[in-house]
Amino acid sequence: MAHTESIETVAGCGIRVMRKGKGEPLLFLHGASGAARWLPFMEMLSERYDVIVPEHPGFGGSETPEWLDTVGDLAYFYLDVIDHLGLDGVHLVGTSIGGWIAAELATRSCEKIKTLTLVAPAGIHVKGLRKGDMFMWSPEELSQNLFHNQEIASAMPQPANDAELMVVLKNRLMTAKLGWQPRFYNPHLRKWLHRVDVPTLIVWGDDDKLIPAGYGPAYRDLIPNSELEIIPQCGHLPHVEKAQEFTSRVVTFIQGAA
Repeated sequence: MAHTESIETVAGCGIRVMRKGKGEPLLFLHGASGAARWLPFMEMLSERYDVIVPEHPGFGGSETPEWLDTVGDLAYFYLDVIDHLGLDGVHLVGTSIGGWIAAELATRSCEKIKTLTLVAPAGIHVKGLRKGDMFMWSPEELSQNLFHNQEIASAMPQPANDAELMVVLKNRLMTAKLGWQPRFYNPHLRKWLHRVDVPTLIVWGDDDKLIPAGYGPAYRDLIPNSELEIIPQCGHLPHVEKAQEFTSRVVTFIQGAA
């Protein structure tokens, strides 16, 4: 059975939501490239969980509200989404900028969050560890630098028409608005990560050229009751490049947390 798609209106903003599965809710917050397609790791997770994949305001098929200025705005927005959908005991999973949103959300309230999984999240700065600058990379360099396995990088689909290109540009524009200055971090976030009071898994690829794996121990040390797993021979997108291994680690973590 295919996943469903709907438009949900929250805080006056219509967002596109993909959903499939049964069981406890798993809310996945995507990275800068958006969530245009139902991906293999989503399908794998939907065998155990009610997988919910919204497109952030300002991305893809979702509207761009006037109130959206910061990642903090999206953190509060997704607290409203959880209420709007009537969710509780949520397994919150976020990757890259979506991981940053998830971390910000969890510092505000974990009342309805059961576990937190952060996949190569942006959001903090570690002195001496330089991030890659996606805004300075060409589209070809971006694809190459997101993956360890260059065969996967070469096989990534490119915009097939003007409509798809416009979505890419829309996503890139909103990513720039949220992460331009300072580059992909909130100077105040690290002060409040101690407020995260649910079991937390931090996942990183060992060959992440965008946000180096050295950021993993920093996040782990800032979040109580957290654990870090490094996936070998993997770039910035473990859920894509190592979908089976990523899914297995997330399921094992959630089961262990229960």
